[in-house]
Amino acid sequence: MANLEKTLREIHKVLRATWRCYDVDTEHCDKAGVGDAVRQRALCTDLTIVGPALLNETSLGPLVINGSLFDSGKPVLVVPEGAEATLSPRRVLVGWDSRVGASRSIREALHLLAGAEEVRVAVVDPEATCTGHGAEPGADIAAYLTRHGARVGVDRLASRGKPVATVLAQHAIDTSADVIVMGAYGSRWLRGRLSGSVIRWIVGTPLPLFLAR
Repeated sequence: MANLEKTLREIHKVLRATWRCYDVDTEHCDKAGVGDAVRQRALCTDLTIVGPALLNETSLGPLVINGSLFDSGKPVLVVPEGAEATLSPRRVLVGWDSRVGASRSIREALHLLAGAEEVRVAVVDPEATCTGHGAEPGADIAAYLTRHGARVGVDRLASRGKPVATVLAQHAIDTSADVIVMGAYGSRWLRGRLSGSVIRWIVGTPLPLFLAR
């Protein structure tokens, strides 16, 4: 309780300095109730931000992300240790696989994408992931983003046996992206609830992840 009170005072101090309207709430619940407590608050927000302190709490991080992402229908910005969170990124990498989750993540992130200097749409193994979506995988979503004012390029990547998430993370680094936008439903590596392996990947990724489902 003493640590909680100390944290609350620090949060109030930071928020007061922004001269914005804000509210700080606390919830006392057992582990089983964490997801529902987060869900109730996420329902009344535009975006849930999960920082490195929670991600490093292996007993709480997955519960918070699952509660906010899978149970609320609202997007989540996950910020691993060392990553710089921003809602005004200059360069954005979009993971695209022609699935509902990817489409929804783009719709939720339109304000970020339209304001960015550059958006790279990355399609990994397009022959396998984007069948039935035209001869130019990624061109359809690039046209959609262009109509919303985004400056878009398409990168078609080969996984060469590597996990899709690993390929996207490396390409984001190679293209100097500030954030990765991707769907959290439908991808083989991120299907259903977040597993320990996915959390470890998120923690090890040096960039913020904008996720939606």
